[in-house]
Amino acid sequence: MPRKPENAAGTGDRAPPSGVLLPPRFASWFAGRGWRPRPHQLSVLETAQSGADVLLVAPTGGGKTLAGFLPSLVELAETGERGRLHTLYVSPLKALATDIARNLLDPVGEMALGLRVETRTGDTPADRRARQRAHPPEILLTTPESLLLLLSRPDAAEAFAGLSRIVIDEVHALAGIKRGDQLSLCLARLRLLAPEARRIGLSATVAWPDSLRAFVGTPEQPATLIEAPRGTPPALSMMLPEAHVPWSGRMGLAGASVILRRIEQADTTIVFVNTRAQSELLFAALWRINENTLPIALHHGSLDIEQRRRVEAAMARGTRGEGRDRLRAVIATSSLDLGIDWGGVDQVIQVGAPKGVSRLLQRIGRANHRMDEASNAVLVPANRFEVLECQAAIAGVEAMELDGEHPRPGGLDVLAQHILLMAASAPFTADALFDEVRLAAPYAALSRRDFDDTLGFVEDGGYALHAYERYRKLFRDSAGLIQIRGERVARQARMNAGTIVEAPVLKVRMGGPRGFTLGEIEESFANALRPGDAFLFAGRKLCFQRLRETVVEVSEGGPGDPVVPTYAGSKYPLTSGLAARVRRMLHDPSAWSAYPEPVREWLELQRERSLLPGPDDLLVEVFPRHGRFFLVAYCFEGRNAHQTLGMLLTRRLSRDGAAPLGFVATDYALALWCANPPGDIPLLFAPDMLGDDLEDWMAESSMLRRTFRNVAVIAGLIERQHPGQTGTRRQVTINSDLIYDVLRRHQPDHVLLRATRAEASGGLTDVDRLADMLVRVQDHIRVARLSRVSPLAIPVMLDIGREFVRNEADEDALLAETEALLAEAKGEAEPSTEELVLAPGHAQELRRLTRTPGGRERGRDRARERRRRTIPGGGRGLPA
Repeated sequence: MPRKPENAAGTGDRAPPSGVLLPPRFASWFAGRGWRPRPHQLSVLETAQSGADVLLVAPTGGGKTLAGFLPSLVELAETGERGRLHTLYVSPLKALATDIARNLLDPVGEMALGLRVETRTGDTPADRRARQRAHPPEILLTTPESLLLLLSRPDAAEAFAGLSRIVIDEVHALAGIKRGDQLSLCLARLRLLAPEARRIGLSATVAWPDSLRAFVGTPEQPATLIEAPRGTPPALSMMLPEAHVPWSGRMGLAGASVILRRIEQADTTIVFVNTRAQSELLFAALWRINENTLPIALHHGSLDIEQRRRVEAAMARGTRGEGRDRLRAVIATSSLDLGIDWGGVDQVIQVGAPKGVSRLLQRIGRANHRMDEASNAVLVPANRFEVLECQAAIAGVEAMELDGEHPRPGGLDVLAQHILLMAASAPFTADALFDEVRLAAPYAALSRRDFDDTLGFVEDGGYALHAYERYRKLFRDSAGLIQIRGERVARQARMNAGTIVEAPVLKVRMGGPRGFTLGEIEESFANALRPGDAFLFAGRKLCFQRLRETVVEVSEGGPGDPVVPTYAGSKYPLTSGLAARVRRMLHDPSAWSAYPEPVREWLELQRERSLLPGPDDLLVEVFPRHGRFFLVAYCFEGRNAHQTLGMLLTRRLSRDGAAPLGFVATDYALALWCANPPGDIPLLFAPDMLGDDLEDWMAESSMLRRTFRNVAVIAGLIERQHPGQTGTRRQVTINSDLIYDVLRRHQPDHVLLRATRAEASGGLTDVDRLADMLVRVQDHIRVARLSRVSPLAIPVMLDIGREFVRNEADEDALLAETEALLAEAKGEAEPSTEELVLAPGHAQELRRLTRTPGGRERGRDRARERRRRTIPGGGRGLPA
């Protein structure tokens, strides 16, 4: 069963009802705005004044930000202290820090508090950073990365000595990821530099409150939990495309016409999608049918910062203004998930399944932004399985079943980076730093061996690398203090600080060398383009002209069908809680009345022709088609877990003589095809596949090399940034691969290899989730051996060889194949016996696991041919 969130109902240490009164100046300010302080705001003030750390959980529109700053503003007003850093605010987004700073100026100015409120992010000019060091503001708003750099400076102890308050916004978005590990280590250092500074964590959605209490406070003294009332429940509905409910696909473009109609009916709308590529495609689809030329904008993390700011400013103006030219909608990714306060947004549209209840709640909260009004949100599923998922997500919101994976232990690569940057600030002893690090919740259980090995790596690279001078970064003096080896090492460490490891990117510029920048695309995609190739970016169809140093020069237009850049790591995983709800609803015909008629007919046909997956079992269907034997497993464990399972099943099927030829994975199902019929199905899914089979596959796959590359960059083993130059993806790959081979050969237990295996067994492969599933379904595997394809298998079968639809011809071919599969499933046509031919673009053919002589070489040749035929220039991308 899926793990239940700890204390999901909100038990734990809570603040008592507040009896505190606001100072007259603040009470007058609230009254002048027609407001009354909410009980949870007063509780935060009282608890913070008592000297305790606080975790406030309140819905969007509940005044969390004001509650977080209220203790600071009251204290500064009463003491009159100025000229020192009093309050530090940490946000996961630069845009959110900027927005909060702008909003905070209103109460500061209207109450004549005379406070300086400033931001410190990667966009802050050098002269302002220097002024902030010499004359610090009373309130500084920053990000985890900028905070780490501030703490790495030799004057950090002096700069933070007078710190009194730390406000951590959207804390749920940081806990459990590497940026959260980084922040927790910084908070541990601040506990040393400013032991009296109290913390306030703010969050709207918390699935694991006890873990977040420890994150905001310390493992030994967790923060006090204060929960606000939930407010008015959101108004949720589902909207389907007009023509038909698609069988497969993830872009949701079939719903463009109904989405545009909903935009026309509202004042201001945020249309959320799950990937940057999807945002570009949907924006283009909406503009093709936008006959009334409604002002619609695009917002995602790869667009130029100035363009994003213009969109944000236009949204802020549009939600307060009137007139035909005001912005009516913005197509956005997670870049607008968090916190930015646009009170006039009256509608959110989620295109594609949200993949999690907590994520959906976060996005819903962007509409109305008031506790006493329902947030209006519409879900537009992209395919039939997503109809089930959207309905399950709506039910999950109604039941307030928050989801999300439990925060994992902190990464050793993040710890290595932190150790080096703390050495850049001041010398330390190993014992003192170990005790300090264990104050950070993700590292509370850190073993001394892991700490010492990580410290040893930072000192000289470890046993296999200590002979190389470049890896010697620390030394121990005669007093036993650990110090950094000079300012050059410190400067390099600061240049490469951060845990966000993306593929190298290049600027996209229009209008020649003196033109304007549109944003950034990955280097690997740009290298695949040839002059004249067309691609979609920043809401435009662009024509590639040339690659000049680190700039992609483009012009408007371009011939033929454009492609769309995709970005590594941009897909959300399906949460285990939502997957469990989908299984339950799928197995319960009484829940089908909520589904549209085509989906009900689909499920009824499945019940008639085969079996339905149960809430705790595993349905596996086996049938012949195209001269091959197909195995379809309905696991509902997410794409990452299914891809890992596909690789492991391929090994077993190969040993059993089934001659596997390939597989395809979706969030809901896994389909494999073989030359020979598979044998004992339950034996294939025995949990022991996570032993030797998993180790062998991971050892020979390229996944560990890719993971090691990211770990090595974060840990400082591979430096991407150097003064005056930037390392290319190829350089980083070659260097990391060489070091990876050296470590595997000479020091297989190296701390970075341990960190690599730990990370690979997490999100990339979802091994823990896969293990839970295999244990759960033992003795509950139901096998349906069919003479033809089943109705439930049609969506995953359509994904074979055709991940994306590029043009009308592809769509016609997809519809024709859908009709053929449906006719077979209904028994209206005989199963096809013709040879299976894979279409270009299929990404999951068997390569490394082929046991026949020359199999790997043939697999590589087929992969190169697929890339050449799918994308102009043979590069990665998403056909439009």
